[in-house]
Order: sequence, then structure tokens, then C-alpha cells
Amino acid sequence: MIWIYTLVSVFVVSLISLIGVFALSLDQKKLYKILIYLVSLSAGTLMGDAFIHLIPEAYENSSDSVLVSLYVLSGIFVFFVLEKVIHWRHCHEEPCEKHPHPFSYIILLGDSLHNFVDGMVIGASYLVSVPVGIATTVAVVFHEIPQEIGDFASLIYGGFSRKKALILNFLTALTAVLGALLILSFDLKMDGLESFLIPFAAGGFIYIAGTDLIPELHKQNGAKKGLLQMVAFLVGIGLMLGMLFFE
Repeated sequence: MIWIYTLVSVFVVSLISLIGVFALSLDQKKLYKILIYLVSLSAGTLMGDAFIHLIPEAYENSSDSVLVSLYVLSGIFVFFVLEKVIHWRHCHEEPCEKHPHPFSYIILLGDSLHNFVDGMVIGASYLVSVPVGIATTVAVVFHEIPQEIGDFASLIYGGFSRKKALILNFLTALTAVLGALLILSFDLKMDGLESFLIPFAAGGFIYIAGTDLIPELHKQNGAKKGLLQMVAFLVGIGLMLGMLFFE
């Protein structure tokens, strides 16, 4: 049953990569207005999942609290390094379909690694319990929506055609399935593998929410916008808190 839950979850997460088709059909100004609140909701779900589900679960399953903290910090550090690689952008030629901008390939590589880790995290979360797995999947989905829209637009800007960008974006998303399969398979032989991945994922979620998403929210001025962002953030945390009732 855990295999079914996990594979369905990672496949749903992979399908999020196709959202770029709908994003292009929307007016850019309307999309931006909606997206900023989605970013706030995403930040809330990531923080909520990390502090309400993943970190408490990691401490419960470990007798070494310092080790858990180091695993959390390792997640923060690895995602920091990964983002440094993704942000490497340098090219002296104009991007086109025959010569895509190098950062397009960096995005694809980084997204593949990111989705692979997401799949591992989802698989490890379901090994802990179904509610924790569902909570993690929800958090990943809310994070993936704005990320995939941004990645899809970046690939087109980098020189890929819409069709090619869509296909490549979807293929990179499927690495989540590979990550989940790896975790489920190895758990049969390596008991307790999730003791590392759970806090590692928490660190990654904290980094993404704290350094990528929340700073974007501060770029928007106005009391009304700020209040709506706060509400969306709290709704995200509330969704993760509500998952506790299903445990």
C-alpha cells in the first residue's frame, strides 16, 4: 500500500510540470497577481511541514538530537550549493532554439536533482506514516507550482521552443519517480534510511521557503497585499497543522 501511495504522489507531483501550458494562456499581469499569493501559501506549507511534521518526527526516531540538527543543516547547505549552481549564468550569444542559453541546461540539471530529492523525501515520508507522506506531498505540490511555471518560462526565454520546453520540463519532473523508487527499494535492505532523509528534507524546505520564497513576498508593497500574503502564509501552515488530525 505504501508503494501505491508513494508512486501516485510522485506522479501527481511530476504532472505539475505541465502547468506551464495553462500559465501561458493567462494574462501576465493577472498571473503575477495570483502567483505572489501562491508563493506565500507555498512558503507556509514548506515551513509548516518542516517544523510540524518532519523535524518532530526526526527527533522522535533518533536518540542523537545533535545528529538530527546536523542533518537539517546539511539539507540547508546542499540546497544552498544547488542553488549556487543553478544561478550560474554566463553567455555571450543571443539565445535561440538552435543555441539555447547555457543557463537553460543548468535549470534542467538543477530541476532534475531537486525533483529526484523530492521523490526520495516523499518516499521516506510515507515510510514514516501515511499522514506524514500526504503532508509532505501537499507541501511539495504547492512549492512545485510556482517553481515549474518559472522554470518553463525560463526555458522558453533561454531559447527552447514551447513544445521542447514542456517535454524537457516533464522529463526532469519524472526523476521524482526514480527517487521514490530508490528509497522504497533500499528501505527493504537499509532500515532507518529515512532517519537521514526526513531532517535533510526539512532543511531543504526551510532553505527554499526562507531564501527563495519569502524574499519575493517583501518585493510587494501595500498593506492589503501584505495582509493577503500573511493570510496565505498562515493558511499554508494551517494545512500542515490539520494533517495532524489524520495521524
